[in-house]
Amino acid sequence: MANRAQDWLKQAERDLEVAEAARQAGWHEWACFAAQQAAEKAVKALHLHLGQEVWGHVVARLLRELPERVHVPEELIQKAQVLDGFYIPPRYPNSHPEGAPFEHFGPLQSEEAVRYAREVVAFARAQMAHGPRDG
Repeated sequence: MANRAQDWLKQAERDLEVAEAARQAGWHEWACFAAQQAAEKAVKALHLHLGQEVWGHVVARLLRELPERVHVPEELIQKAQVLDGFYIPPRYPNSHPEGAPFEHFGPLQSEEAVRYAREVVAFARAQMAHGPRDG
């Protein structure tokens, strides 16, 4: 079976562009969600690149489950934890005590989400630049 790691990375980069465009347009809840998606897909791309398949949406866990030979800075895992908080709440009203999701997200959150996602995507891209690796 073909290794689809580059496809996942390309989509992660595209999701990051969408997050930035949504942020600039003032669609902060969607910027936060798209940023989380970019990070998730980038880390899944790295897993595929390393010859392993993973499931789930928790970016911090996906980073922790990388092989030991991949050094993941603790600060990046903490940033992933912030991004993990943007998986459901930006999309569903019942994630908040009251109000629509867009009423709970603003420029502060979307700027942070895009910045952190950019770091996760850059980390995955840098790791994958080393070429295919044996599992």
